Amino acid sequence: MPRFPALATSLLLIGVLVSVTTGCSTDAQADSGFVSGDGSVVVLDVQARNPSPNIGGLDFDGNAIQLSDYSGDVVVLNVWASWCAPCRAEAPALEEVAIQFAEQGVQFIGLNTRDSTTAAQAFTKKFGVSFPSIIDTDGKLQLQFNGTLPPQAIPSTIVIDKNGKVAARALGIVSAPTLRAMIEPLLDE
Repeated sequence: MPRFPALATSLLLIGVLVSVTTGCSTDAQADSGFVSGDGSVVVLDVQARNPSPNIGGLDFDGNAIQLSDYSGDVVVLNVWASWCAPCRAEAPALEEVAIQFAEQGVQFIGLNTRDSTTAAQAFTKKFGVSFPSIIDTDGKLQLQFNGTLPPQAIPSTIVIDKNGKVAARALGIVSAPTLRAMIEPLLDE
């Protein structure tokens, strides 16, 4: 009997595995430039850091948020969307670390991208996310990071030092220990 059926079955299994491991991506999100994260973390030395863009916008309650409002603080900016499974997986870790560092000059801000406000608000309620999020419906705010460490995936987490410079970035799901390791050295600078 020819080996073609075994080869076809193997190719089909590889195709299924590739589809499963592409994260949140769907055809609609792929059309909008969605890329799932690979879990990589980049931490920059002080002299290699570039200024963060001073992005801003409205939160879900219509309040204005500007990164410059947190000058002198470490800012953790998490790019997320309600339809993103990895975003749902990392939400508890983000909230845990946000609470842990709330009294130490660390501000967490979400950057909700390519999402509806209703779905995003339901996400924050369901996962108990207490920190504010800026609405970035069309993804233009995250594009402003192109001169630094751009958030090239959903989710992405960018850590900005006390001087307003991009110090670190994680692409994909970030764990509580990884977040702590990205934040703690910046508190002593």
